[in-house]
Amino acid sequence: MSSVTAASGPLGDLDADQRRVEQARTLETPRRRYSKAGRALFKGMDLVYGRKRRLRKFLVLELIARVPYQAWEQVAYVAITHVARQTGLARRIYDRVAEARAQQDNEQWHLLILEDLLQVEGARLGLLRFQVLPQVIAFLYYQLSVLLYVIRPDWSYRLNADFEDHAEHEYMQFVAEHPELEEQPFESPFSEEYGDYASLADMLRQIGFDERMHKQESVALMANPRFR
Repeated sequence: MSSVTAASGPLGDLDADQRRVEQARTLETPRRRYSKAGRALFKGMDLVYGRKRRLRKFLVLELIARVPYQAWEQVAYVAITHVARQTGLARRIYDRVAEARAQQDNEQWHLLILEDLLQVEGARLGLLRFQVLPQVIAFLYYQLSVLLYVIRPDWSYRLNADFEDHAEHEYMQFVAEHPELEEQPFESPFSEEYGDYASLADMLRQIGFDERMHKQESVALMANPRFR
């Protein structure tokens, strides 16, 4: 079921042409019908960071994107301690831990790459808006993810599917809005782990595709009767 492997680098084995096809597919696909919590989160982000798509706004998105996977991982570890003697169930829970960790690591690479790009760009990121406030949002999002997971896991998965769908569309739309990115090379100290790309646009398409894979994983878990 899982589309995420133990590798934390880019998801899927796509070449540059295939990434263009996947970008077009995203842009042609309507966004999900977001939950109230999802809509509130996205509107809040727009109020604080503006509606315009910018790398610095994506930086905040990626910092928050790791949170549900951290929450699920911690809840799963607690669950394992209570079912340790039920080896079959404990193994299934551990497999979910491994999947959550792989997804979290993939989001971490996105964050590191964006931080490096902004540093090279010489972007000046305010302490309050880009350090303090994102941590506050991440903390609240973590608590909400845990609460929803404890009540009904599929509610937590739905919120994450909303978030990842939003991120997927935002990245792909950003590339479409900035054709000059096609001429900008992707140079990063994280190329060995995340891969080499023909351009900055090509790399951002890959991130957008990764977000789709995370979304599809959450949608699949939502449909699993064990998580209702």
